[in-house]
Amino acid sequence: MSNPAFTFDHVHIISEDPKGSAAWYVEMFGATITADTMARGAPQIFVELGGMIILIRGRRPGETPEAGRPIQAYADFSSHSRWGIDHFGFMYEGDLAAFCDELRAKGVQFPVALKRGIGGSLLCYVAAPDGVSIELMQR
Repeated sequence: MSNPAFTFDHVHIISEDPKGSAAWYVEMFGATITADTMARGAPQIFVELGGMIILIRGRRPGETPEAGRPIQAYADFSSHSRWGIDHFGFMYEGDLAAFCDELRAKGVQFPVALKRGIGGSLLCYVAAPDGVSIELMQR
């Protein structure tokens, strides 16, 4: 059994344009901005989606963030091919193919197109702002 002292709190993204990035999650996924603050000299925006907080913050004084590497397709998988977080994922309750069509019409890019994954579930990867990759899955 997992340690009950822990509950998941947030994913933290560093963004060149935190307000634009937060607006993207609202427009594309119907997320909600729950707080828009400043912390350590940088904007810090809390975005809630699917019970998860995506904390998006801007550049802090003295930081020089590097651009993320795009996800790459390999023979039977995809990867950013770098240590650390590769992507985060959401289970979509509904018609994922139809939702992907809606996102595509809004200009969203899919570095990994909708396909059947191991076990037969539908999945795809969405290119989000700031070099972030999001896996969308449907059982």
